[in-house]
Amino acid sequence: MNLGLEGKRALVLGASRGLGLAIARSLAAEGAEVVLCGRDEAALQAAVAGISAQGGRASAARLDLADAQQRRATLEQLLAQGKGFDILINNGGGPAPGAISAVEPDSWRQAFESMIVALFEVTNLVLPGMRERGWGRIINIVSSGVVQPIPNLGVSNALRASVVGWAKTLAAEVAAQGVTVNAVIPGRIATERVGQLDEAAAKRGNTTAEAVAEASRKTIPMGRYGNPEEFADTVVFLASERASYITGSTVRVDGGMIRSI
Repeated sequence: MNLGLEGKRALVLGASRGLGLAIARSLAAEGAEVVLCGRDEAALQAAVAGISAQGGRASAARLDLADAQQRRATLEQLLAQGKGFDILINNGGGPAPGAISAVEPDSWRQAFESMIVALFEVTNLVLPGMRERGWGRIINIVSSGVVQPIPNLGVSNALRASVVGWAKTLAAEVAAQGVTVNAVIPGRIATERVGQLDEAAAKRGNTTAEAVAEASRKTIPMGRYGNPEEFADTVVFLASERASYITGSTVRVDGGMIRSI
């Protein structure tokens, strides 16, 4: 299937590792020109070199979503190049685990700034060009906690749910201009972030990370964690020409883990 991504330009946030990097690689493999953003400049450059070695087109831009001044300056600089972006992957890091009742007001404000305000601002900067061209794809990477709240990840559960509500609202506003807006839910995907969460759970339960992972696998009908590439392939399809009639949706890539309908 030709996904129609040749010549499209994509901006991928949180692309130095994990799901963001897998998405960037898959977009580049389909012919898109990819700009990888993240905080770790060395990791970004290594990712760009890897994509280029496979024949893809990629560049990197250091962008800290928690730094309002820096992120806006970086985005404005990228947009000043005049090309704009056809695809935006809103992918940001998650907060530290912990009891939601123990979260201080300042921690809520900081998390809201980096996880919510930043994504909305980036989208608002990129969106006018998509509307003008009559084609765009905005894909938001959220969490299974927006459907089935995850114990000890209350901040993520609360804030990522607001992304889903925003995305559904925005989808209706821009659909007539050829721009789609969707959210994708990862289940237990084998990334560094999931490994860190397993380690944290092991410490709380006085056990091992492997024991935590084994217990997690037993809750997944497929009996395993997903691969980042499996998740990325779903995102790339939603970013493609072939997904032109899908908008306002929340898609699960979870091996059947989420129990609700």
